[in-house]
Amino acid sequence: MPSLQDIRKAPKGLRQPGIIIEIGCLELVREGDGWRKARSWEARVNPDAPLHPDAIKVHGIKPADLKAAPRFPEVADALLAFLGEDLLVAHAYENEMDFLNYEFARCGRAAWGADTFPADRFICTKEMSHAAFPGASGSLDALCDRLWLDRSDRFAHHGALLDADLTADAFVKMALGDTGPRDAVYE
Repeated sequence: MPSLQDIRKAPKGLRQPGIIIEIGCLELVREGDGWRKARSWEARVNPDAPLHPDAIKVHGIKPADLKAAPRFPEVADALLAFLGEDLLVAHAYENEMDFLNYEFARCGRAAWGADTFPADRFICTKEMSHAAFPGASGSLDALCDRLWLDRSDRFAHHGALLDADLTADAFVKMALGDTGPRDAVYE
């Protein structure tokens, strides 16, 4: 079943020695007509690169937090084992796909330009959001607000597993057709 993932990256712009600094994955299991959250997996990753101050503000992850963290090649097997061959649900999947493909190529596990994680393996909640709410903002925050999902834990900083959890909640609501109050009839 789909694994939700969210990946935090290092600085914007030019590719650094490593770009992933945190990975959070949550397994969704089909249960009857619905879904339930199952296993989770997360890791912080030392990118061997400086962190941009904006990234620190958003994620709350400081260079000292990553000093003793493993490098991507050290977590790659565990990540692949967790993900298996499942479909992957992500918000703005292109980011996660690009980051993963880059890191697997960087550590020699795939050829540069290869799609270790091709687009057809992803279900994108941002695309689902645009279909459900045409013209509305596609951000995860805006989607959570439209679906009445509590994102208060995300106000200070947002970590990868928290974002994966919110993405899971958004996916389940939209997959089940529960798009919130806009469907309500007011008299």
